[in-house]
Amino acid sequence: MFHKIPKEQNLIVILDDDKDVQFSLDSLLRSVGFTTFIFSSTDEFLTTPLPPQACCMLLDVKLGNVNGLDFLEEMAQRGLTLPVIIITGHGDIPMAVRGIKSGATDFLSKPYKDTVLLNAIADSLEKWRNNQESQEKKKQATDYYATLSQREKEVMECIISGLMNKQIADRLGISLITVKIHRAHIMKKMHAQSLADLVRMSEYLNLHNKEISRYKNK
Repeated sequence: MFHKIPKEQNLIVILDDDKDVQFSLDSLLRSVGFTTFIFSSTDEFLTTPLPPQACCMLLDVKLGNVNGLDFLEEMAQRGLTLPVIIITGHGDIPMAVRGIKSGATDFLSKPYKDTVLLNAIADSLEKWRNNQESQEKKKQATDYYATLSQREKEVMECIISGLMNKQIADRLGISLITVKIHRAHIMKKMHAQSLADLVRMSEYLNLHNKEISRYKNK
């Protein structure tokens, strides 16, 4: 069953040059609580600022002289991260593969049931929310990490590689008490409540695997 989503994440962009399709999609989406933003061309879409509520796009493969898959790749080049569901009446496996590789979250061939489309939207929104949350956590971890001194970064790298305090002291040539002081500062600056928190942040920073190989086998 499809569930309505919060109003702050309820705007679906429809990019299709067929007026009948526009009307059909608009009616369906509004019936379950979405609002829509309808475009008939890629130029119209690119020159119109999107509201922050925009959370998914339904993109037709054939848009006049424009190939929807080419436009999907252009969106990626422009840094437009809106989840996209490709809709086509002329789909085939190579086209679907290209669409997914280009960043589409789903690929639907007409005719399809309303429930199939709504479920595809729900899945896309879940991926979108997870991506938004991940990006926010990554930015937060990056901001926290930037406040560490160079020595604190070195100690943190040792910590996430699994070294104990004494091993860190030996590795970096500093005293045990200095390691403990750095460790306390790191936990405070990184807003980490536990070692597990620190490790999770290191994964957002792409430090974890790299630093294990750097320190653990020395």
